[in-house]
Amino acid sequence: MEKTGAEGITGVPGIEVGHATDSAGLTGCTVVLCRQGAVAGVDVRGSAPATRETDLLRSENLVEQAHAVLLTGGSAFGLNAAAGVMRYLEERDIGFDAGVARVPIVPAAAIFDLGIGDSKARPDAEMGYAACRAAGAGVVAEGNVGAGAGATVGKLYGMSRAMKGGVGTALRQAGELLVGAIVVVNPFGDVVDPATGQIIAGTRRLRGAGFADTTRAMAGVIGRAVLGFAGNTIVGVVATNARLSKAQANKVAQMAHDGLARVIRPAHTMFDGDALFTLATGESAGDVTLVGALAAEAVAEAIVRGVRAAQSAGGAPAVSDLK
Repeated sequence: MEKTGAEGITGVPGIEVGHATDSAGLTGCTVVLCRQGAVAGVDVRGSAPATRETDLLRSENLVEQAHAVLLTGGSAFGLNAAAGVMRYLEERDIGFDAGVARVPIVPAAAIFDLGIGDSKARPDAEMGYAACRAAGAGVVAEGNVGAGAGATVGKLYGMSRAMKGGVGTALRQAGELLVGAIVVVNPFGDVVDPATGQIIAGTRRLRGAGFADTTRAMAGVIGRAVLGFAGNTIVGVVATNARLSKAQANKVAQMAHDGLARVIRPAHTMFDGDALFTLATGESAGDVTLVGALAAEAVAEAIVRGVRAAQSAGGAPAVSDLK
């Protein structure tokens, strides 16, 4: 059902990934665990986000570290899965020491996948817990798994002309510096090959084969079918072994969005809730500018891998079906 990538985000020591998938309902969640804690940041660029604990990650706020990041389907309903991640971590005495208890810090972001599969099937606390139990530091499954189970691409003309998205991961290295990314690919726009600029997944033409080219086609649709655009977002996590401050982690998350913009056309729209998190484990020296540049590369590759690993589901064809 899915491809795998050994050179993904789990190439960063201390980072684990686990998926929980509802293949019938076409939804799921993906957890990125950092049991020892990692300095965390976030940048939300889309205008329709469904998120949790993002305010906590502002540079001026108290808590420096997160212990997991949850990426989930189910729209805002799916954020309930974070309770299961918190329970899993609390059982293992992992969290921010608040004196009377250790409080696991679990930021989260959701994609809207209710337009495919069963709209009543949504990740919950039990699914979040299951994703944690499945987490490991080995090869990361890609495609129709976890939060990528119900991901779709190119929805200008509605779900009937959309394609299947998924989850992808990638890793970059410069000496001892490691920067990995995992991304759930569920955008309003098209995914393009950064090497050629050609669309590889996106809105299909209303008549005949080929792609409509969302950016060009928007001029004839915007204002007449806005309600049909609901149901998008790219969410992801960048992890690095670099030593970063909280402000620097936020800067890396900001720079990582450059990778999104390189391969999504158009990106960061009013119909997307794009959000990227950073986790920095602090085991190696790393210039923030270099970390951010590598993060952008890893995000771009992870997005392309996510659509190429996807399989058709819920009536949405995959890249492999168009060859």
